[in-house]
Amino acid sequence: MSKLSLLDLGFFIAESTASPKHVAGLQICKRPAKSTVGFAKNLYREFLTFTDVKPPFNRIIVFSMSAMPYWQDVGAVDLAQHVFYHKLDKGSNDRQALYDFVSALHTPMLDRSRPLWEVHVIDGLGEGRFALYQKMHHAYADGVTMSRWITECMTQSPDELTLTPVWTLKHGGHSARRKKRSQEMMQSAWNEVGGTSRRLLGISRLAAMLFLESVKLTKNAIALPFVSSAKTPLTGQVTSGRQFTTAGVPMARVDAIRKRTRSTVNHVALTCLDGALRRYLRDQGVELRRPITIQMPVNLRKEGEKTAGNKIGIVQVELSPPTDDPYVRLRNIGFSLRNVRTMIDSVAPEAIESYTIITGLVAQIAEMLKLSNTLPPMGNTLVSNVPGPKEFLYMKGAKIEEMHPISTLPPSNLLNITLFSYAGELFFGLIATDELPNLQRLGAYVQEAFTELEESVRDSHAA
Repeated sequence: MSKLSLLDLGFFIAESTASPKHVAGLQICKRPAKSTVGFAKNLYREFLTFTDVKPPFNRIIVFSMSAMPYWQDVGAVDLAQHVFYHKLDKGSNDRQALYDFVSALHTPMLDRSRPLWEVHVIDGLGEGRFALYQKMHHAYADGVTMSRWITECMTQSPDELTLTPVWTLKHGGHSARRKKRSQEMMQSAWNEVGGTSRRLLGISRLAAMLFLESVKLTKNAIALPFVSSAKTPLTGQVTSGRQFTTAGVPMARVDAIRKRTRSTVNHVALTCLDGALRRYLRDQGVELRRPITIQMPVNLRKEGEKTAGNKIGIVQVELSPPTDDPYVRLRNIGFSLRNVRTMIDSVAPEAIESYTIITGLVAQIAEMLKLSNTLPPMGNTLVSNVPGPKEFLYMKGAKIEEMHPISTLPPSNLLNITLFSYAGELFFGLIATDELPNLQRLGAYVQEAFTELEESVRDSHAA
């Protein structure tokens, strides 16, 4: 039995059929050169032989009238309820067909009566390709943790043929030696006192910063929540039904801009998203006169920490004021993000976590009362950045050509964007409700905005 953190519990409280709280990864794979057309089906069959399921993949959530919800290990896991095989029909097996199929898989909630994860082998993509769609509840892991778990299952060489499914690895680990109960109680009490003190001090400091921001005595710390425009197609009451698309740009081109402008990958990516979102909103008849506000998750783990569950905070960040110059947009966003980073580093992680819980609770109450179409959202959209492996990975000799994150939708946001760097490519994963119009066009606009940024940077340095 294991208790949940407040943040993990929040994902269950917030979950509904219209807004499931799971995350997923999509890997597009190329089967080995000398393999048969049955490679993916054989991979699925081999998956089913790995019946030794490790935590947290053998745990269910238990709700009780007399105690806080907790994780409970199950005696055995029926892999037939968690591992699935599909084959797309010829003529309906292109990239968009795959995205549509994955969107349908991503739409329903996971069944809480059994462990909260699924793995789908999707065959028949053409040109010797297949895909893996791996889905787990957000209370199991955040995006950074899930990426690490999936990466650990892959190999770095096509010649390494050992198969290691994600549910067979030990995640998190436990100390071999257990302390005496009295020592544990004393240490727990001390940690609680220390954590509470840091939390209160951090919240006080953060509240002061937000107050100064509200009366315009400071600028570009973190943006105030619930002040962005509610009248855009990007926000409103989250409904069931999902759609998914991607965009990608070579990391070499990103690095060329980054080095020339002394910016970061995040600065470049957000500049492209800012330009693409503004163009997309103009298509919908919306011209924002103020900066787009994004919700941005920040990793609260210490360097080298590899805990399971969630340890993230979410802060609001203003992008660039309206401008037609992509280079100016890049500079504005860089200035904003540097100030946000300074602010985050100046307060305790516990304060950011508490801020995330409080603002998230307010947004969730509005969602539950179906007020998201009328009340201002926390931000126009959520954008996160998950670093991935720098080199190509393999599974049973099959090359993982692409890796795409697929996240969940926060309250009042109809779009969530996740950046993922893998093997020399920066991927933009866009998940949205199926009510958001022309999501594929937004993906195309991201790539066009990147080209425009390249040209603007080149022209500005040539002048």
